[in-house]
Amino acid sequence: MNENLLIVGGTGFLGFHFAKEALKRNYNIYSLSTNPPVKGRFLSGINYIYIDLLNKNALLKFLGKTKFDYVINFVGYVDHRFFKDGGENVFENHFTSTLNLIKFLQKDELKTFLQVGSSDEYGNNKSPQSENFRESPITPYSFAKVALCHLLQMLYKTEKFPAVIIRLFLVYGPNQNQERFLPTIIKKAITDEKILVSPGEQIRDFCYIDDVIEAIFLTLNNKRVYGEVINIASGEPIKIKKVVDCVTNFLNKNKAKFGALNYREKESMNLFADINKANQILNWSPKISLKEGLERTINWYQKNV
Repeated sequence: MNENLLIVGGTGFLGFHFAKEALKRNYNIYSLSTNPPVKGRFLSGINYIYIDLLNKNALLKFLGKTKFDYVINFVGYVDHRFFKDGGENVFENHFTSTLNLIKFLQKDELKTFLQVGSSDEYGNNKSPQSENFRESPITPYSFAKVALCHLLQMLYKTEKFPAVIIRLFLVYGPNQNQERFLPTIIKKAITDEKILVSPGEQIRDFCYIDDVIEAIFLTLNNKRVYGEVINIASGEPIKIKKVVDCVTNFLNKNKAKFGALNYREKESMNLFADINKANQILNWSPKISLKEGLERTINWYQKNV
């Protein structure tokens, strides 16, 4: 009998790519999300369930029917609003939603609960950022991620809840939400729109989606990773300016106008990962170079813009 896999946020960018690979590996897959998949993200063979995780009654009714071997939690969207600008809702949509999920799950057959965290949890810690660093969240979004990390580690220590936390840096690839950084740049370059960006001196860490998905599968039913936090990234720092130039050069388009926009308030300028732990504990390292990943991504957008 195929194992039951629940993908929370299965209609999002990460969830879609994970579900697509999970189908190839013959899991019995449920996708739990608030809204149906957008055009281009529907997958035949997926059991799509639409519930707001803040709706306790509906969530309990669904989770009471099926036991899951694996739960992958992609819940929520990146949102850098401050508390004064609606950050309380951001916190609730991440932390409280996941708390409800954990509370109502049937846990007796659960082999892995994977929480997808964020590099934002490190805040302005010096790079390369290691899992041993004390977290320093600077938004309600990153605070919610840190709070969930600590909750899950506590549950593992006290109740042997089989949780693992991965912290993703900048993931990119085909079919990403159009408002995200790279899709925006690529789309504007393809359609000959002006590309207005910040000075581009921020240092970031880009990891191609296929490498991230492979790392996630390596955590499933892996007792070595229970209770652990693991960075998943390329481990290779690069300036935003260089990434934008790579896109425009590949498409043979005009250069972007650097400095036309201001940096985001309190933006971290130096953010890349130490991935030694992923190498050691998962025997994982990224295989897709930035050049190859960008080419794959741009080619997809050229066919789908």
